[in-house]
Amino acid sequence: MQVPWEAWWERLQDRLDPRVPGALRGGQVLQAGALPDKPLRVMSFNMQAGMAVTHYHHYLTRSWRHVLPPSSAYEALRPIGHLFQHCDIVALQEVDAGSLRSGFINQLQHLAEQTGFHFTFQQINRDLGRLGQYANGLLARVQPASVEEHQLPGLRGRGVILARFGQQGRELTVLNVHLALTGAARKRQLTYIRALIEHEQHIILMGDLNCSHGELLASPLGDMHWQWTYGNLDTYPSWRPVRRLDHILVSSGLKIVHVSVPDIRLSDHRPVLMDVQLHNGD
Repeated sequence: MQVPWEAWWERLQDRLDPRVPGALRGGQVLQAGALPDKPLRVMSFNMQAGMAVTHYHHYLTRSWRHVLPPSSAYEALRPIGHLFQHCDIVALQEVDAGSLRSGFINQLQHLAEQTGFHFTFQQINRDLGRLGQYANGLLARVQPASVEEHQLPGLRGRGVILARFGQQGRELTVLNVHLALTGAARKRQLTYIRALIEHEQHIILMGDLNCSHGELLASPLGDMHWQWTYGNLDTYPSWRPVRRLDHILVSSGLKIVHVSVPDIRLSDHRPVLMDVQLHNGD
């Protein structure tokens, strides 16, 4: 979500905060499951904690939803779960980890139970106690070999989840990213992300990157041999998309089978769906 005060604070933070490296806040080493031979269906969605916004004026008239829950908090999540029930890996941004505004529901856990996902990982980026638990979330039907969470440089509250899937010969690195609103902060964050993945072979990087396709091409990630996708893939605002802020980047060793942006208005962003074949079917 585009919040004016947040962009102003990020600009100030860029000037005052000398931190460059992000911080690894934790990691898990797990027993990896084998990836399927069929194409993987992946999705990225900034779900705005389940707050449906269909006009700009709703940012004002529904601002109470940043603090108070709707009358039916569980019902608000049901259509989001239906959206990705046939996906293999899902990256969510702005999912609430269980605070007042979500009716104290851990939204990631509830969605996993609703859709039958076996693995979830949650990264809380902004902990406002009982008032708000802003998080990134990763869901997968296959157990990853390892998972890391990193705090990105710049204004505190932006992060990345990095998960490695598969077994020897069929490995895949997946990142769930939520970048800053300001260009200077994003450049630092993308520089950090490049250092994380420059030695990985097969990569899917997805999330709310808060920048255009053109900015990504000119960014520190621009020369990493991604398979760039083109066409009508704008995601923001959900009711009349004119900007492509949400992306799924796929490294050159994989094959994109299909990509789409469904006309879904469950947040102020639309989701991105992609079918990806690992290792070109080898």
